[in-house]
Amino acid sequence: MTTLYLLCGKIAAGKSTLAARLAARPATLLISEDHWTSALFAGELKTIEDYVECSARLRAAMGPHVVDILRHGLSVVLDFPANTVEYRRWMRSLADTAGVLHELHYLDIPDAVCRQRLQERNAGRTHQFLVSEAEYDLFSSYFVPPGPAEAFNVFVHTV
Repeated sequence: MTTLYLLCGKIAAGKSTLAARLAARPATLLISEDHWTSALFAGELKTIEDYVECSARLRAAMGPHVVDILRHGLSVVLDFPANTVEYRRWMRSLADTAGVLHELHYLDIPDAVCRQRLQERNAGRTHQFLVSEAEYDLFSSYFVPPGPAEAFNVFVHTV
């Protein structure tokens, strides 16, 4: 069945790693926000407000494209952070518009683990973006775990 896979979790929780595993399934395409924002907006991303603006622009461009891909029978792993109710509402609208199943993978990873992974990621320069402790705290302050009222098919991942 064609499925839209969504990922929810704090920075360095392992969303992109899980996204790659999900995308290894047959007839499944990975679309990564970090890839597109680093390619299109790297020079513009200096504040959280910049991220919000650039992410909105990318979502506006990608939304109809994702729906078309889903309607053609390919599943999509949307490696965009489904970390707020608003973002998840947008993602859910894609699945609903395309008439496909959805899975929300929630990586419920403790802050201490995320911070350690972030330090390792930054030191190894294995990611498109370096994120400071202060930026981690700022982005994490906006994080909202998925709730039952959102009616997602939720798969919880822990350490």
